[in-house]
Amino acid sequence: MAHVPSPSYSITIRTEIDNRIGMFASIATAISQSGGDLGSVDIVRAEKGKIVRDITVNARDESHEREIVRKIREIDGARILKVMDRTFSSHEGGKIEIHNRVPVKDRNDLSKVYTPGVARICMDIHENKEHAYRYTIKGNAVAVVTDGTAVLGLGDIGPEAAMPVMEGKAMIFKEFAGIDAFPIALGTKNVDEIVGTVRNIAPSFGGINLEDIAAPRCFEIEQRLQSMLDIPVIHDDQHGTAVVVLAALINVSRLFKKDIRKFRIVISGAGAAGTANAVMLSAFGIKDIIVCDSKGPIYDGRKKHMTPYKKILAKKTNPRRIRGSISDALKGANVFLGLSVPNVITPQDVRSMAKGPVVFALANPEPEISPEDVLHLVRVLATGRSDYPNQINNMLSFPGIFRGLLDVRAKGVNEEVKFAAARAIARTVKSEELHEDYIIPSIFDKSVVSSVADAVSEVARKTGLARH
Repeated sequence: MAHVPSPSYSITIRTEIDNRIGMFASIATAISQSGGDLGSVDIVRAEKGKIVRDITVNARDESHEREIVRKIREIDGARILKVMDRTFSSHEGGKIEIHNRVPVKDRNDLSKVYTPGVARICMDIHENKEHAYRYTIKGNAVAVVTDGTAVLGLGDIGPEAAMPVMEGKAMIFKEFAGIDAFPIALGTKNVDEIVGTVRNIAPSFGGINLEDIAAPRCFEIEQRLQSMLDIPVIHDDQHGTAVVVLAALINVSRLFKKDIRKFRIVISGAGAAGTANAVMLSAFGIKDIIVCDSKGPIYDGRKKHMTPYKKILAKKTNPRRIRGSISDALKGANVFLGLSVPNVITPQDVRSMAKGPVVFALANPEPEISPEDVLHLVRVLATGRSDYPNQINNMLSFPGIFRGLLDVRAKGVNEEVKFAAARAIARTVKSEELHEDYIIPSIFDKSVVSSVADAVSEVARKTGLARH
């Protein structure tokens, strides 16, 4: 699938240009002919016979950036002074920092926030541990924990390289839900060490967001931490994604005026996201779900390439015991849900699905099938990308879920909370707005967070998770 220029590959080219008619037009033409997307153009300074401009261009990738720069260099009367990669610039020095909420201007301030006055607060919490929620950051703090083994589509790149993603996650928590999130990248892949470390830092936090930890270790880590901690622990790659997928399918059922439980769904991918989606959709009442890995459908009794978690999936899914390939599984299916790798299905596979097929091709940045190849074949298409309609992004779920859980000082998380979050996301799209190209709200619709948080808080209270 051909890439289009993207802000991810945005450069600012500081160029000294001869101050004569037609010069900038030549530069704009060179950028256009190179396939670049010309953005803002700012005058830095004007000198005798020269103008220095900052020209911002979106490119497809790094080689395309270099091609655009080379084309400008070839123009007589243009001299490039500097090329700035705007993505790298936005990460310079890290993307987050800590600010004081209480000023410290004199001795009186210091005596209240630190010694000797702070001792009174320490002893109050010592006598009543729950007061940590009121008098420390705990009540609004989430740890974003990774081991760097399953970062975006990059794989096992290590904890240091995972930090920019964790910082980005922390920014989203703060921007959309007002939550103070702290990126914590662990220098170990050992399950016992990860569990022990998170357990030991947990007193500082009101919730734990596990992130980019590879399957199958992520399942055990989450389960063990949930059983031993008295705060919510959520592996967002599993449950955040599953909540948004469920919300989108609820709206598909509204659009089609069809009972969601009657959908036949084929899932590509038996990793963290694929497994969590299968489990959640099954718990929601959808009975005909087939999960496929690289070897084809998982079914009860399959002997090869099975893990303990796939064996559990085999018991919960594929009631018709379909075997063979993913093409066999897709025949007559209503929904394809891709949570795997690029190019796993073909247009012919989509043609074999039930009338009005729904394709969620969520592998990112390269989906399971090119959208251009199936737009004319499907009734609803969703991807994980922002340059197509119906972006399935867990940004719609985790800020509101954690906001709601923190607001009631929740002791954990349960399936009812996730269902409530999915329904709240779905309800954000009004019936009169619902359309094949609009089954899920925008990730920038901040009303989603408050709707999800309210729904989550209410269910947490009803199900006994709430302390507050």
